[in-house]
Amino acid sequence: MERSERGFFYGDTTEIIRMDGITLTDTAYTLDRVGWHFHKDDYFTFLLEGGVVEGNKKEVYECVAGDLLFHNWQDAHYNIASGRPTRGFHVELQDGWYERLDVPADLTEGSIRVFSPMIKKMMYNIVREAKLAGTGGQLGVDALLVRILGILGKVRAERDGVRPAWVGRVREILRDEVSFAWTLAGMARELNIHPVHLSREFSKHFHTNLGDYLRMVKVQRAMALLTERGRSLTDIALECGFADQSHFIRSFKGYQGVTPAEYRRLLRRGRC
Repeated sequence: MERSERGFFYGDTTEIIRMDGITLTDTAYTLDRVGWHFHKDDYFTFLLEGGVVEGNKKEVYECVAGDLLFHNWQDAHYNIASGRPTRGFHVELQDGWYERLDVPADLTEGSIRVFSPMIKKMMYNIVREAKLAGTGGQLGVDALLVRILGILGKVRAERDGVRPAWVGRVREILRDEVSFAWTLAGMARELNIHPVHLSREFSKHFHTNLGDYLRMVKVQRAMALLTERGRSLTDIALECGFADQSHFIRSFKGYQGVTPAEYRRLLRRGRC
């Protein structure tokens, strides 16, 4: 089985940034299929554009722009192209990075599809840090990665325990029906639980309140759509459940620190 060396991904890498213990790459995937392989280091794959099917020994994921995967270096996987231009941002973590920051290297195992909007927000900020600061962004990237791995460790512990059935269901509802005008009472009826219970227990499982979680999901859906050429801000705002374009711009900037137009320009850095 083939092992991919550090900094190498199957496509045209338009940017590579090497930090102390971290390698960041921005790659446009060009192959129709990549057979079973594994990598030298643990790493994250963050899809900025397009989509890809990825399989490992346990699961097969159909990923789209905005999806985030974590891979343990020992975990073999394969990839199948979606038939449309696809671009991935990768963060590889060397053993020395874990040691330098005293982060346990066994917080995560195997391949994980990360759903948490909080973690995705932090990964977007890593992309931003890399694009704006390059190798000078080490401090910010280190801090974000430590937080991400800490949350992933908690998520794994919760997954290994007993979790209410409504937790998975509410995540699916808010992901698949993000444009619907949900109310607390309506969501509670859909989940067959009491509104007070939902409001009180939500933050225990999602590490934020229901309103902030929904706003993060909306903005992150918009981030994925912003990579599609020709999509207007008005169309994206309506598709993601914002009242109008001005509301979309305010929410986006409040969440990400830049306007949608500025984010589009940021993603063009490193693109062919």
